[in-house]
Amino acid sequence: MASGDPADNQPAGYVPPAVWVNQPSGGQFANINRPISGATHEKELPVGKHPLQLYSLGTPNGVKATIMLEELIDKGHAGAEYDAWLINIGQGDQFGSGFVDINPNSKIPALLDRSMNPAVRVFESGSIVFYLAEKFNEFLPAEIHKRTEVMNWVMWQMGAAPFIGGGFGHFYAYAPIKIEYAINRYAMEAKRLLHVLDTQLGKTEYIAGNDYTIADIANFTWFGALITEGYNAQEFLSTQDYTNVHRWYDLIAARPAVKRGRMVNRGQGEPASQLKERHDARDFEVNTEDQVLARGGTRI
Repeated sequence: MASGDPADNQPAGYVPPAVWVNQPSGGQFANINRPISGATHEKELPVGKHPLQLYSLGTPNGVKATIMLEELIDKGHAGAEYDAWLINIGQGDQFGSGFVDINPNSKIPALLDRSMNPAVRVFESGSIVFYLAEKFNEFLPAEIHKRTEVMNWVMWQMGAAPFIGGGFGHFYAYAPIKIEYAINRYAMEAKRLLHVLDTQLGKTEYIAGNDYTIADIANFTWFGALITEGYNAQEFLSTQDYTNVHRWYDLIAARPAVKRGRMVNRGQGEPASQLKERHDARDFEVNTEDQVLARGGTRI
């Protein structure tokens, strides 16, 4: 049990000051973290040919939006065609004035629907998948019990993500020092969340019942990554034990739209699996990163 003695703190002797003052803390994302909001520089966002303009990065939150859009296209919705522009958060693109105009929280993804006058800005990944589900009347049932169950699990995921990413992922993989207390605290929460999901998926084929919905899209990108590749922590978290989650993961991962959506705005992995920008369905055939590099950086 912790004694509460500052000598036991890390660093030894640390006592929180009466008033917090920002100072360099190190870590992978230290150069983009700051305690205030707003733009740091003037920069207009590019605009493509489609009404839907997505500004994003292939993180779990970003992939929610691209999977949703690709699923809508597979459903035959021509109006779901979109331009996806890469926002490099490591270089601070999210603090450009154009991006902040769409998302004052400076987090990806951000969507601009220019089919409306005035255009509709949509930020927060959960809001984006919900907005698109309502706009195209897909992946969100109308019947009140089913609809509410879907939204229960979407909101559950939005609440769970900070514990997985900013909590477990940060302290296990990204923090400049390993803090046993923090890692144990968030590992416990990550495993509890996995158990919640595994228990639910032992009762239903998909998260909210027998139909594929935005609840599956929202949860797949976070929990799918956690059990297969996220933070290189699968052995540490014994993710093989969550057999229902693995069954569900395989079911979702096999969908063609999911495979495409996971490629868009991706900046890591094999070049053949990366489509840094997406402006047309043909891009998946001719503009994957391996092909772009082979042409000397030229997209066609």
